[in-house]
Amino acid sequence: MRRWQVILICWLLSVHPMHSAVVPISEEKNDSDNDSETPAGDNAENKTRVQEKDLSDVEHNPDDEHNPDYDHEAFLGKEEAKSFDELTPEESKMRLGKIVEKIDKDNDGLVTEDELKVWIKYVQNRYIQNDADKQWKELQSELADNKLVWEAYKKRTYGFLDDQDMNAEEDSESYNYKDMIKRDERRFERADKNGDGALDQEEFADFLHPEEAPHMRDIVVEETIEDIDKDKDGKISLAEYIGDMWPNREDEEEPEWVKTEREQFTSFRDKDKDGHMDHDEVKEWIIPPDYDHSEAEARHLIAESDEDADGKLTKEEILDKYDVFVGSQATDFGEALTRHDEF
Repeated sequence: MRRWQVILICWLLSVHPMHSAVVPISEEKNDSDNDSETPAGDNAENKTRVQEKDLSDVEHNPDDEHNPDYDHEAFLGKEEAKSFDELTPEESKMRLGKIVEKIDKDNDGLVTEDELKVWIKYVQNRYIQNDADKQWKELQSELADNKLVWEAYKKRTYGFLDDQDMNAEEDSESYNYKDMIKRDERRFERADKNGDGALDQEEFADFLHPEEAPHMRDIVVEETIEDIDKDKDGKISLAEYIGDMWPNREDEEEPEWVKTEREQFTSFRDKDKDGHMDHDEVKEWIIPPDYDHSEAEARHLIAESDEDADGKLTKEEILDKYDVFVGSQATDFGEALTRHDEF
């Protein structure tokens, strides 16, 4: 997950032109001893850091054509998508129909944009809660009075490091772990909302998914700046901005999307035209204040399925376009279609 890259998170979506997902720092260690995800490679073809939860390797709208595979992988997950592909259209429609009944809260036979939006938010939040619950359960032996203190988390996550690692030179791999520890501790302290020196389960969820907690948004910005700011002046220059998205490509001709990003930086990102993005400008970039992902996806689903153009969806309209919803958040990563009894 970072701007982190959602596999922890992330997994959430947006039909906004730029996509990406966020990954907690603690998820970035690539070591067999701490069961964490491998970070996304620095040489991704078009790495973005906007806090819009990009969940698929495929493009959403290649050549201005909607790609249903994007939604399929984004909301089913890659492995779940493969499993879902084995369902017959008849079975898919039957199970999706049961979900529609849950979305239609007032039981009037129509699914409104607001009802779809509420459902999508529920799906997004449930992933985060399930992920936090799973990790919290794995930490039971480290808890005291059902709370987690920093030293216990540090020992559980970084206990494989020895004194030599902790005293490593700045250019060594172990030094990177020292930096991760500092960042994790800072995030841990920020997640400790009541300041009692320990995290309860709710605060731990904020620690894992800071992009979803309003009081944690600044830590997301700080970590983003630290990742990109190579000269450590506390700001992001145009060179650093492009270098993060398209690194080590000086011997190659810039593709059009890089040229577009240069223009985006100059014309829109750098508000005060001083040649850098400061904290507030970075925040507006990675956490757009005026974009509601759930609302955008709800509108997208209605636009794709609303045959009579009344702004609402009947069950029949949804089932007629069942393949649209199979590739949407409404299917809850495929689990809603494969475990519909839960609803």
